[in-house]
Amino acid sequence: MQSEAASGPSPAPRCNFTAGPSPTFSGFCLSPTLAPTELPFNPPLPESLSCSLTLPAASQSPGIARAATRTILRAHGLTELTAAAVQVVSELTACACRFSPSAQVYVSLRYRDGAMRITLYDDHPRHANVYLEAACEMHRGVTLQVLDQVVRACDGEWGIGGNCEPSTGTRMWAVLPREGARAYGCPPAAGDRQ
Repeated sequence: MQSEAASGPSPAPRCNFTAGPSPTFSGFCLSPTLAPTELPFNPPLPESLSCSLTLPAASQSPGIARAATRTILRAHGLTELTAAAVQVVSELTACACRFSPSAQVYVSLRYRDGAMRITLYDDHPRHANVYLEAACEMHRGVTLQVLDQVVRACDGEWGIGGNCEPSTGTRMWAVLPREGARAYGCPPAAGDRQ
């Protein structure tokens, strides 16, 4: 091992920062402590929403998923989707935790093409027997009756399975169009009440 004196001092981090009314930053910064702190905060755009969580397959996970979803939607400027998305995330997470034989479930939130896409994966194996697979999906479907009503009210769609190899577990998903999810959280107009 060479000493620092023999090899010389390590090169200084290369950071190019220009202060002014509109600070700019270019080049490499090998140390996060040298990063400029005056840069303006640019909130993430809705289209950049792409978040994933791994949660324990436990009773507290739907609450954690709801809180995370609220925060993520607020950060991406999608608060009008909160009521529908939080309900869907909660229902899918509770179902995944109930059926997962492993200690964890995986939650994915994406916003693409004007729709919120929510996906849950659990390690419940897909059944090779078509009758067992149908019975298992029916049992999950019964568990997801509230989800079905929310997704229908949003003019969305949902499902179980698809794009999943037989031995990799179970995928449940829902797609909530922005306009439908926005309307879900709003009370009906005075003229629409009966």
